[in-house]
Amino acid sequence: MTSRVSIQIEDFNLAEEIGTLRKNDKRIGAVCSFIGTVRDRNDGLSVNSMELEHYPGMTEKAIEAMIDEAFRRFDILGARVIHRVGLLQPLDQVVMVAVTSAHRGESFQACEFLMDYLKTQAPFWKKEQTPEGARWVDARVSDDAALAKWGIEARNT
Repeated sequence: MTSRVSIQIEDFNLAEEIGTLRKNDKRIGAVCSFIGTVRDRNDGLSVNSMELEHYPGMTEKAIEAMIDEAFRRFDILGARVIHRVGLLQPLDQVVMVAVTSAHRGESFQACEFLMDYLKTQAPFWKKEQTPEGARWVDARVSDDAALAKWGIEARNT
């Protein structure tokens, strides 16, 4: 069985990941996936590159817990989250969330739920290289509406 969460420097192949997630499970009628990529702008500033860091063990544990919560909330059959760390350039893939279920609605909802969690709660740290120099920015986006939609309380930081 493949791990549900990977934090890695290496790029990933969506087709291979989906193939592994679906492999030999005839119950699957829907697969929903999201790929996040590095943009060349943030907060109105040009971004040349970004570097993502995490705390090994803690980050995986936090994402695993949210996948467990997705299984409790939605009728899904499988889930996979890959998040890259290290030095990334604009256009690079940075995150993948893939969810399988018997029907599309559950996959769509669980995929959005997991992405909202990743963007607002997952413990990552980001340093951007801009023409003005390097700057640390909070990798977690404050999005009270996204959290409220799922009944998740905002973090206190």
